[in-house]
Amino acid sequence: MRMQKRLLTFVDDLYEDLELWYPKLRLEESGYSMDVASMAPGTFRGKHGYPANSSRLIPNVQSDDYCGLLVPGGFMPDKLRRISEVIHLTREFHEQGKLVAFICHGGWIPISARILKGRRATGSLGIKDDLENAGAIWVDEPVVVDGNLISSRTPKDLAHFARAMVDFLEGRKQ
Repeated sequence: MRMQKRLLTFVDDLYEDLELWYPKLRLEESGYSMDVASMAPGTFRGKHGYPANSSRLIPNVQSDDYCGLLVPGGFMPDKLRRISEVIHLTREFHEQGKLVAFICHGGWIPISARILKGRRATGSLGIKDDLENAGAIWVDEPVVVDGNLISSRTPKDLAHFARAMVDFLEGRKQ
């Protein structure tokens, strides 16, 4: 069986531009591709105005087609965490042992998917209480790897975050 080298990311208006584009480009440099999925077709603007075109519709996405999930931050995760298909997909990726990578406020989606209890994680200081209330063990580090969960705090940690994602996908231990 050929190893899947495609990842999925969610997008909606007010995503954090760098938290989507930096990992996407870094993964593409390593031979991976990334589908950008949204609830409706179109172009979405990041917090800083950078456009992201949706290539897939979330209700049509199957986790079996991907090796991992990237959840960027911004205000987008607070909107998408209320959508059952987003929560279901996130839970499926996790239950299949596939990469679930989230940064900054992206942690809101794994929180709502209820996959963080007893797991080490980080994120924006603004969601520290949310992570802890979801049962996560808060760690204030640039990147936290706990099994298939990779989390990071803010855009300043993107180099560590993207490196950890590639290492996980390539089977290299942290």
